[in-house]
Amino acid sequence: MDEKEENAIVLDFLPNGYPFDTRPAHKKTPIAQAIGEKNFTILELIPKSGVTLQPAEKIYIGEGKRDQIHHIVGKIPISKLTQTAKGELEYVISDLVNKNEEKFIKFFNDAGPINTRRHQLELIPGIGKKHMWEIIEKRQEKPFTNFDDMKTRIKLLANPKKAVIKRILEEMEGKDKYRLFVK
Repeated sequence: MDEKEENAIVLDFLPNGYPFDTRPAHKKTPIAQAIGEKNFTILELIPKSGVTLQPAEKIYIGEGKRDQIHHIVGKIPISKLTQTAKGELEYVISDLVNKNEEKFIKFFNDAGPINTRRHQLELIPGIGKKHMWEIIEKRQEKPFTNFDDMKTRIKLLANPKKAVIKRILEEMEGKDKYRLFVK
């Protein structure tokens, strides 16, 4: 299930490489920090020479011919992101959650137990046992269609979209061992 990212969203573009890189200017390479569209993988990319990238720009990083990216350096931890990239991160994740709402609603409709004491739904910030049982009950009557449907049918549920975004950020930071959305 470890499918490779096809597209990424640029978080930051450093035309002169990292500022802390002590090599002479002619040896520095431009660098882009980006997040994969499907698995929320944070990546370091080397653009092709002469290419300028913009934050929030969607770029192709798949196996085929890449127009803008020379190569992928690899995955980087959230702690290695620049201030600009950190600033963009939540907006980009929010946008990706909006565009893929069905995928996250499917999670709420299909989530199951992790073990005898814990359920996948409880990993979502703001969802405890009470909300978990209410979600399970309501989805058995009729599957949820979108985030608004969830908010309407489940009493006192905090914003489920914001909770999903918060969970994605927690997974990126490695807050616990379980992975629901970040590969």
